[in-house]
Amino acid sequence: MTYTKDEIIAKSREVANMIAETEEVDFFKRAEAQINENQQIREKIASLKSLQKQAVNFQHYGKERALELIEKKIQKIEEEIDNVPIVQEFKQSQADVNALLQMVSTTIANQVTNQIIETTGGDLLRGETGSKVRSTNYGKIK
Repeated sequence: MTYTKDEIIAKSREVANMIAETEEVDFFKRAEAQINENQQIREKIASLKSLQKQAVNFQHYGKERALELIEKKIQKIEEEIDNVPIVQEFKQSQADVNALLQMVSTTIANQVTNQIIETTGGDLLRGETGSKVRSTNYGKIK
């Protein structure tokens, strides 16, 4: 059976919807909501963004000493934010969702490769398609 690109895109949307309904994504959404509801974290993030803008300006105008001071303040605020338990959980949930997406992507790539090898009569253990096996054993196609 041959599939069209549109059919493949439709199936990939189905898989995306399945991923969006996993425990990992659900936890990610809840953690993000808790962060957004936390006034202290919101204030620190706003401060961080302001300092980052200042850092860009200082860098642009070559104000090295001022840039160093701002970068230290930025690092301190980032550490404060990172030490909040819900932020740590949020970052872990991001990593979990990314790992799931990577696993799906790798699985698809491996399966496509294996299908090509198998349908061309290739060698899965060597990772060679049938065309490579035939050209090695029989010479070039005339």
